[in-house]
Amino acid sequence: MKRSVTLLPLLIVACVPASRPPAPAPAPTPVAAAPTPPPPPVPALGPDWRDWPLTPGTWNYRRDARGSVALFGDANADARLTLRCDLGERRVYLSVAGTQPAQATLRTTSATRQLALQPTGGALPYAAAALTPSDPLLDALAFSRGRFTVERSGQAPLVVPAYPEVARVTEDCRS
Repeated sequence: MKRSVTLLPLLIVACVPASRPPAPAPAPTPVAAAPTPPPPPVPALGPDWRDWPLTPGTWNYRRDARGSVALFGDANADARLTLRCDLGERRVYLSVAGTQPAQATLRTTSATRQLALQPTGGALPYAAAALTPSDPLLDALAFSRGRFTVERSGQAPLVVPAYPEVARVTEDCRS
């Protein structure tokens, strides 16, 4: 009997079914990401460039070892348009983003002119045209009523406010 009392707990345990491992948690239902909406359509520009919306950005002026520079664009981004006075060469360079030669049409309230842009070969991909400080186009840009444009084939036009930075760079090269 002593032996059966000792075996009794073992027999009772042997009658209990083995515990089953817990069922795996169901896989989370994947949440479909909302599709990215397409960019809003670019509004068609009217025939009169003076009514086109301004390109986002602002002008910044600074001096450096080569002369002075006016940069137009968004803060903390590469400039969309640059006017540089290179005192050593006595030239004003108008440059825009790009790596290929291109023709640009500049429109002001008093003048329209074509410029041939050539790659600068610098660290940043820009194409530029060199102007003499006495070029009347620089005055036309500086004194255009409210804005001027830089248009290139295959690119959105730059519609830029005619702020004093344009005149400052020009005058820096003239003095």
